[in-house]
Amino acid sequence: MLAAKILILPPMAIAKTVAFQTLGCKLNFSETSSLSRLLENDGFVKKEFDELADVYVINTCSVTENANKECRQLVRRIQRKSPESLVVITGCYAQLKPKEIASIPGVDLVLGAAEKFNITKHIHEISKGDSTKICSCDIEEVTDFHSSFSLHDRTRTFLKVQDGCDYNCSFCTIPQARGKSRSDTIENVLQNVSHLVSHGVKEIVLTGVNLGDFGKRQNEINQAEDFYALIQELEKIERISRYRISSIEPNLLTNEIIEFVATSKKFMPHFHIPLQSGSNKILKLMRRRYQRELYVDKVNRIKTLMPHCCIGVDVIVGFPGETDEDFKETFDFLHSLDISYLHVFTYSERDNTQALTIKPVVPINVRHERNKTLRNLSYMKMQYFTEQHSQQTRKVLFEGKDKTGMMEGFTDNYIKISTPYRKEWENEIVEWKI
Repeated sequence: MLAAKILILPPMAIAKTVAFQTLGCKLNFSETSSLSRLLENDGFVKKEFDELADVYVINTCSVTENANKECRQLVRRIQRKSPESLVVITGCYAQLKPKEIASIPGVDLVLGAAEKFNITKHIHEISKGDSTKICSCDIEEVTDFHSSFSLHDRTRTFLKVQDGCDYNCSFCTIPQARGKSRSDTIENVLQNVSHLVSHGVKEIVLTGVNLGDFGKRQNEINQAEDFYALIQELEKIERISRYRISSIEPNLLTNEIIEFVATSKKFMPHFHIPLQSGSNKILKLMRRRYQRELYVDKVNRIKTLMPHCCIGVDVIVGFPGETDEDFKETFDFLHSLDISYLHVFTYSERDNTQALTIKPVVPINVRHERNKTLRNLSYMKMQYFTEQHSQQTRKVLFEGKDKTGMMEGFTDNYIKISTPYRKEWENEIVEWKI
């Protein structure tokens, strides 16, 4: 009897898995999505962050101490769930405090601002159990612009067109974390938009650290390319339905930009304009580049041309030196303005910022009370803004199904609509009576 031959096949390569978590702003979301595509193109399979994965990447923020704390908590959670997995930390916190992050048990790789887009190479060069690798450099050496956009993560896409900041606000570490202001070319932005449109994207949110500074590249300013020139060119792309401007400084929000949006068929009637304080005294201590009178002028001009326009405001409470009278001045100022909602931040001490030298320090409990007061004001503002549009029919772009079986979308002027999920409405613009 002949012995049967046994065919021995070589073992199949098992694709490694990677999971991502993003902390912070829309800019971080766009960059995380780009990092994900880099690793997926290298053969990694993307997982949800609460699933088991071979590699976990946390893209950090460092605007507040709470963001730093959240990063450390996420690392501990990974250690409990999957101690053999590689843990990679990148983002602003990684650039500002790489050694502090490297000391967190379980962290294997820390990537600063210049190295995060080389993530694939660095992951291949490390193994679990090696000493923590730090890849960082002086922020002054970070001059390249890396285009990024989110895709397939949500209906709206965040497209990064600018990075870094040349401002030196006394409370802010972003220039230390992201470097000098620099931006993409209009030509590259248009190519990215065309790519996104080909993937079925209906709405693009333009993002950056200081969006109104668009046009700067490696300390050079191209006079033919500024933010106004960019939005004029974007308007010409036929297959895109909607653009939003994520956030723009009041001193860079020119009248021509406002007038352009007012007549645009593609740019939504929605501005998000950082204020930070309604007190000129505090604005000066913050080293902001405007006073509240300029802010009033911008809001009034927007509302004159677009009474239906949604206006969001960033504001910081509890900044050093902010007295009860200063806070009341901010509250009264915001109460009087025809704005729609607030993003309220509780002041958080940041190393290497001028604000640390300003006295007196506002007690933590007072900061939290002021935050609560302004969040209540924000709720009332949004309720009032929504009621002003009751019974109107506006266009809503609906997103996917959530865990409760509902779906959400936003009107052109950023009123959130929630309704039972309907498959045929997903990523579609629907006429909706509010």
